[in-house]
Amino acid sequence: MLARFIMILMLITVSSTASARLEILITEGVNSARPIAVVPFKWLGKGKKPKNFADIVAADLQRSGKFSPLSIDKMPITPSNSKNIDYAAWAKLGIEAIVMGEVKPDTTAGKYVVTFELLDVLTGNVNMADFSPVMDKRRSTVSTRQLRQYAHRISDIVYEKLTGEKGAFLTRIAYVTVDMKSTHPYQLRISDYDGEGEKLVLRSKQPLMSPSWSPDGRKLAYVSFEKGRSQIFVQDIYTQKRDLITSFPKINGSPAWSPDGKQLALVLSKDGQPEIYTINVASKALKRLTRNRVIDTEPSWTPDGKSIIFSSARGGRPQIYQISLTTGKTKRLTWEGEMNLGGTITPDGDSLVMVSRQNGNYMIAVQDLDSGELRTLTKTQLDESPSIAPNGSMIIYSTVYQGKQGLALVSMDGRFKANIPASNGEVKSPAWSPFLQ
Repeated sequence: MLARFIMILMLITVSSTASARLEILITEGVNSARPIAVVPFKWLGKGKKPKNFADIVAADLQRSGKFSPLSIDKMPITPSNSKNIDYAAWAKLGIEAIVMGEVKPDTTAGKYVVTFELLDVLTGNVNMADFSPVMDKRRSTVSTRQLRQYAHRISDIVYEKLTGEKGAFLTRIAYVTVDMKSTHPYQLRISDYDGEGEKLVLRSKQPLMSPSWSPDGRKLAYVSFEKGRSQIFVQDIYTQKRDLITSFPKINGSPAWSPDGKQLALVLSKDGQPEIYTINVASKALKRLTRNRVIDTEPSWTPDGKSIIFSSARGGRPQIYQISLTTGKTKRLTWEGEMNLGGTITPDGDSLVMVSRQNGNYMIAVQDLDSGELRTLTKTQLDESPSIAPNGSMIIYSTVYQGKQGLALVSMDGRFKANIPASNGEVKSPAWSPFLQ
């Protein structure tokens, strides 16, 4: 309903939450994934071994929705390198590829040498002389602090080799939590995509909303009510330095970075109704894009940076529109469903991800831009704030799970789903980072 659209726009709904580490709980899609084996990496040192790379890599690949790692107890053997592999034994289990490796202490204290291999079981099983079953093999020296990140790096390599698509495991998620027991209850946090390495970016006595990553993954734009009214800030997550971008009367909302990182699209109501603007981050030069006596909100950029996608009630009920930054011409993109909100174009430019209201329920949906076909990806009743992984394979969004507001994942084809509840509370407003170095 329009009342909900206005509620989203006004940015004043806050849930009572307690900040906590996130944990991904897979709910659907494992059986349809490709079988793969991630063998425990062999520890070649003495004493306590470091992080188990296999656990992290297997979890990454499973959470992608594309792979189903074989459990260790079902493995015929647990080799650490490609010498004398019995490919037939793995082929009988239907395994397509094997990931294995070794870890040993480096001569420098606090560092480790990690070797891993990716093997093609089919090639190895048929023993084709002209083709090697070794799809990739690498050796790297990493510090204790870098071990988990390097495991994600291995996952990225394996994912890309097997799918032809860049992996997104070395990415982060920004999100908002609220701890009403704290003197500064509203918190903006970031973590690795899997919930590990959570860090506090900002805490406030007033609401914080709508985080948006800069294309270099270094800064966050967000809305703050610290002064008793909405303002938009940009904050460097490493230096903590932050800049005030807009503080106009009434609404300052929904910041979204341009692909080149030079501009933000945003919503302002300083001239009357909420309208879409762009602002140059460096010069603060402002440009108004829409001029209607209706609510225009939730801007996002097309991947080429030439257009803005936004939600508007100009047709009666909220739908998603696109405005060209060159010509100023606007066209409507969505027609199905009771209303559609929060649109974002996928990185390949082929599809539109959105919140679609159908039969009174708000669900995540994706529309093919060429055919106009709309597919609903989720089945829950109150899904919102979708954010797309930089490789376009997954969507993270806010939802209600077991009576609490939390996050969830769904694959772009809708076959894989996972809930991401916080262990002690609720989280919302997720934003998936770009690829990180």
